[in-house]
Amino acid sequence: MVYFLMVSIILCFLGLLFLNIYFRAKVMKAYRRLAKSGTHIKAAHIFDRDQLEKEVLVHHPKYRQDILIFVDNIKYSMRIASLLIVLITLFGGVLMFTR
Repeated sequence: MVYFLMVSIILCFLGLLFLNIYFRAKVMKAYRRLAKSGTHIKAAHIFDRDQLEKEVLVHHPKYRQDILIFVDNIKYSMRIASLLIVLITLFGGVLMFTR
């Protein structure tokens, strides 16, 4: 049981590390295109789709696809990272209290 939990924690941590590298590359690629175009996206735009549409997509219709890819990649990476952090915490808690 202890061995399984330790391996699970290590795998989740490695998954979190890989996820960070993978999405950083994807997000930075889209961000570079948006930065060159002068598009500025705030955190509020990432979390509120209506605000994104009203304030950013209306002013930059040419970069709509890039903006949506950027926002979706950030949201997806945050969801996966949150799940992995919860799993690491859960497995660590179980490991700590079962010894």
